[in-house]
Amino acid sequence: MDVAAGRVQVKDAAAKWRADLLHRGSTSERMERVFRLHIDPIIGHMQMAHVRPAHIRSWVKDRSAVLAPSTLAVVYSNLVSFFGAAVIDRAIGISPCLGVRLPDSDKAGHFVPIPDQVHTLAENLPPRYSAVSYLAAGCGMRGGEIFGLEIDQLDLKRREVDISQQLVCISGQAPYLAPPKTKTSARTAELPKVVCEALAAHLKRFEPVEIEIVDATDPRNVVTRTARLVFTTNMLQPMHRATWAHIWAPAARTADIPKGVGLHCLRHYFATLLIHKGASVKAVQLALGHSTPMVTLNTYVGEWPEAGEKTRRLVDESLGHTPRLA
Repeated sequence: MDVAAGRVQVKDAAAKWRADLLHRGSTSERMERVFRLHIDPIIGHMQMAHVRPAHIRSWVKDRSAVLAPSTLAVVYSNLVSFFGAAVIDRAIGISPCLGVRLPDSDKAGHFVPIPDQVHTLAENLPPRYSAVSYLAAGCGMRGGEIFGLEIDQLDLKRREVDISQQLVCISGQAPYLAPPKTKTSARTAELPKVVCEALAAHLKRFEPVEIEIVDATDPRNVVTRTARLVFTTNMLQPMHRATWAHIWAPAARTADIPKGVGLHCLRHYFATLLIHKGASVKAVQLALGHSTPMVTLNTYVGEWPEAGEKTRRLVDESLGHTPRLA
């Protein structure tokens, strides 16, 4: 065991651990926020070797009062990873997270808007952003993929969009272009007629202009280049998530979208539409750009028809009635 490492305070050891991780900027920012808000103030002052399961159970009880069970599970997973790495580095002998139980996670499903709400959003968003709702609901694109979309990625004649980058916003930095969320997030999506019409109207009214932006889509060759983004602010700058939040909120209220539900609900609309129309798990995975079919299943498992009922129907359709037995 590294006795000296065991004497280091949790907050200092965690900061060094995060600095060594191979995370993208947005993930690093989220993890830094998790430790700063939920871990460091409670156990950050303790020496690594002094943290016991009792301290972690006390931490779980404290955080359960302010975090939803699903959010607490995400925060706790970061803590488990940190102490697991400390065991591997021999700073401590055993993780204090072993044997610690979390509250049962809430089972609330995703909010999925109905078609009228999608249209109401488009009608009540500022004209510069009306087409955003149709790209999300009609193609399942994430917000970062939409706001990182350049004109060269669109082919309205073939009715296709090349999703190969996203716009990333990190506090204290200007928005920049980065690779998609996962390797499988890079995809070519079909553009339904309603989406093509919305984009054609948008481009006719708001022609993209050239702007300078940092391009980190190749992490080994980060450059500043000229881009022609399809969606920008009124000041012809890349969209920032804080700016979008102010734009989204009034339209969402008009469309009766619950408070706290963002643009991602339109991606849920797209996914559930495919599922209810008979799309397979693999088809939905590819359309959404999920990393694995398991991610798709875990996210939308409740949306597929009951397997038992589907099995009975398939057998009945295939075998029909039993022959007359002697």
